[in-house]
Amino acid sequence: MMKRNLFEKVWDAHAVGQLQNGQTQLFVGRHLIHEVTSPQAFGMLREKSLPVRYPERTFATVDHIVPTNETQEPYSDPLADAMIKELRKNCQDFDVTFFDVDTGKQGIVHVVGPEQGLTQPGMTIACGDSHTSTHGAFGAIAFGIGTSQVRDLLATQTMALGKLKVRRIEVNGSLNPGIYAKDVILHIIKLLGVNGGTGFAYEYAGEVFDSFSMEERMTACNMSIEGGARVGYVNPDAKTFDYLKGRPYSPQDEDWDKATSEWASFASDEGCQYDDLVKIDASEIGPTVTWGINPSQAIGIDETIPDSTGMGEKEKASIDEAIEYMKITPGAPIKGTPIDVAFIGSCTNGRISDLEEVARQLGGHKVKEGVKAIVVPGSQVVSKLAEAKGLDKIFREAGFEWRFAGCSMCLAMNPDKLIGDQLCASSSNRNFKGRQGSPTGRTMLMSPIMVAAAAITGVVSDSREVFSS
Repeated sequence: MMKRNLFEKVWDAHAVGQLQNGQTQLFVGRHLIHEVTSPQAFGMLREKSLPVRYPERTFATVDHIVPTNETQEPYSDPLADAMIKELRKNCQDFDVTFFDVDTGKQGIVHVVGPEQGLTQPGMTIACGDSHTSTHGAFGAIAFGIGTSQVRDLLATQTMALGKLKVRRIEVNGSLNPGIYAKDVILHIIKLLGVNGGTGFAYEYAGEVFDSFSMEERMTACNMSIEGGARVGYVNPDAKTFDYLKGRPYSPQDEDWDKATSEWASFASDEGCQYDDLVKIDASEIGPTVTWGINPSQAIGIDETIPDSTGMGEKEKASIDEAIEYMKITPGAPIKGTPIDVAFIGSCTNGRISDLEEVARQLGGHKVKEGVKAIVVPGSQVVSKLAEAKGLDKIFREAGFEWRFAGCSMCLAMNPDKLIGDQLCASSSNRNFKGRQGSPTGRTMLMSPIMVAAAAITGVVSDSREVFSS
């Protein structure tokens, strides 16, 4: 039998047929929806008098627009109030399971899916959100889709897609102390570029990914899209199964052993073929910070901001544009850049392990006067667990605001926005112009512990130095 990688196995298992244009009609095992990209799709179903084909395969929550500073409905933001009510009605009308704000299960869709056991190895998973690649951490093929595709998926449970090539990215060796999954994925994107993954699925592997927890794997897979890849995944293993065991929607009792056996079979065969192979030495990765206006414009904390002098025309234009927008000085150290806002949260770094790691080192420190610092748990489940552990108290005592679950400042479709040209040290996934709510707002991406270090010092700092004592 021909040896295959996980992407090929999952793709073949879900292929319904081959279309004349060369695309594959693919069955989607799990469909996740939220309040932003679903209203129009449900409206289209109503226009054509169509039902949701398999409502038991679709799950909804609210995350993007939900306020993180209030819980009482009606919300002060009328648009947020209207969109949440619309999703609630659509789920009722079409018999879709909805993790509403009063269920204790609401949160960012890419946090909720795994913690509820909805995300499982060997699945195809789709959501009207670009960071659906997060779910690939479980050995699933997960991809973001547009509104018209949300409609098609609701109506047919299938999608037409072109098959991707597969690039295996191995990170071997051991990470140095104080280096996190966020640093690893920013390093990969810096190395391969924001368009380097176009046409590819990324298979993350090697000693570092083997050692990563499931939440660390999710952080890396989450940002695959920022490197141009449609899909990012890690082969399922014992850690995957341990994480899923006992989750509300995971297989139970006698079905569990059968499920894990099937899940394990999807892992890439040893000696299978890949379209490309990239090997990275873990020891070369340091605390990594973005300086520019896309995630590939990143440098190590001890490096200086690029100078475009002598570079090619295209690269020079890109660097100059970023430097002008970010209001930084070429050739200057990134360390010491003043910040205005610090944000810990998002589908990249809003999970319990992220909050635990920061809280573990934060005690006894205070947010710098003049810095606005907020922490937003990725879900109500995360929030409850964090509060039971007393993490909220640690953050509050340090001067952080402790918020309710939601996307918050990642996309800033809610009240959590930058003002003017404020610079935000952010644990989220995108640093594009205007990403955090202000057309002139500036974002520097980094790990949660680096965000905490910046909040305490008021400038971009090396967390290893700030928390060394």
